Formats: sequence, C-alpha cells, structure tokens
Amino acid sequence: MKTGYFLCAASLSVLLVTAVAPASAADDKLEQLKEQGFARIAIANEPPFTAVGADGKVSGAAPDVARAIFEKLGVKEVVASISEYGAMIPGLQAGRHDAITAGLFMKPERCNAVAYSEPILCDAEAFALKKGNPLKLTSYKDIADNPDAKIGAPGGGTEEKLALEAGVPRDRVIVVPDGQSGIKMLQDGRIDVYSLPVLSIHDLMAKANDPNLETVAPVVNAPVYCDGAAFRKQDVALRDAFDVELKKLKESGEFAKIIEPYGFSAKAAMSTSREKLCAAAK
Repeated sequence: MKTGYFLCAASLSVLLVTAVAPASAADDKLEQLKEQGFARIAIANEPPFTAVGADGKVSGAAPDVARAIFEKLGVKEVVASISEYGAMIPGLQAGRHDAITAGLFMKPERCNAVAYSEPILCDAEAFALKKGNPLKLTSYKDIADNPDAKIGAPGGGTEEKLALEAGVPRDRVIVVPDGQSGIKMLQDGRIDVYSLPVLSIHDLMAKANDPNLETVAPVVNAPVYCDGAAFRKQDVALRDAFDVELKKLKESGEFAKIIEPYGFSAKAAMSTSREKLCAAAK
C-alpha cells in the first residue's frame, strides 16, 4: 500500500510559503496541484478513517481513497496535516489545505460551507463506557437526562454536536483532542462515556484491550452519516474532476478494495448521494 507523509507544523509552514501563487480561476486549481506535485489534505488521525504512524506515514481509508484519485488526476502525492474537526473547514477556506479527507460527515452547515465530493465513507455512532454501563447510557438523550453524566467528544465534531443538540449542557460535553486521550479520560473517570463513529471506537477499544471497558453500538436514535472529500467552494471544478475519478473507482471495484479492508462498506457509500445527504442545506 502506498503511503503519504505527515507534515509537521513547521514543514507545512514552509510549504505554504513556497507553494505556487493561487490560480486566477477555479479551473486552474488542478493544474496548480499537478505542477506542485502534491495535494495538501487535512486529516484527524482517527483510525480507520485516517491514521498517522510513528514514522509519519499516512494511511486510513480516507487518505488512501484521496491518494488513489489524485494520482489518477496527475497529482503524484498527498501530504497531510492533523487538525481538529472544528478547525478543518476554516483551514480549508484559508488556503492551508487543498482538500479535507478525514471522515468529515456531510451536514447542512458543512454542505453550505464547502464543496463535497460524492459519498466515500459511511458509519454510525458508538459509545465507549465502563464495563456494565453503570449509568445505562445508550443514547445522547440518556446523557442529557443524567445530571452526573459527562461525555467526551472531538472538538467541532459530529458527536459534540449530537450531544449538545440532545440537551447535554456545555459543561458536561468535554472536548477531547484525540482517541487515545478519550480512552484514558474514560479509564481515569474524568468522563463517563466517549463517543466516536463505530469503527473508530472499535479500533480504540481493540488497542486499549481493557476488560473494564465496553462498547454500545450503534447509539440509539443517532443517525448514520457519510463523508466525502471537501473542497473550497471556488474549487468546484477540482471537486468535479475528483468525482469523475471517484465514480470510475467505484464502478471498477477498486473503491471496495481500498475501503473494505478498513471495515467500511462500499455498498453503503454507493447507495446514497451528495444530493440526498446535503438536501437539508438547500
């Protein structure tokens, strides 16, 4: 499997300084990336969606799909920077990334802010909790209804939003920087539940191998979401070119070969569309 490389903040700053000047039209963006030789992608380091190894190599279902498509578009490599979900779209809009490929699920407000590709990865929500689920938490509403329950979630992510929408007070929604921190906070009793997509929770729980923890999945009354690669609104031509190759990838069976080893369903992604997922944004 080919891999890209994670750029530290200092390296990314150098890239930003040395990158070619912005194109005069959206149609020129792909040519700019070809000349540049790489596309800058935002990721979250949340396996199996995205992952960065100790050696800095980038993998995960979302970067692997992006890498395959950009290669077909004539862009030889992708380079990645880790970002909190809440900072990804501002970073994209500010020109710090060329695309977001991080399990950034399509939501109305996001569809209004970025140009999404067609769906790539779909997943439901899960909880990691103490063994026996002592507070009997199976939904975000259960957390809201229990004044003692605290939930950990990624800042600016889907889980934080779902908790707040369910009525969990802000002071009981604890922003967690990464998955390993979330599990550690749960083990230490600083939170009562940690929430992420099903596949991410399963990956963390397998690595933790802690008999004192268990999983609730899927979360009751929580929606199933799909992500897509996200581009700036002015880069619709690049998004459209990406979609052409994504469609070919799906039809050839190569798409399934990339994402299904990570546990994702190609059929799920192919059963819906950007139009359906973003319909509420119109």
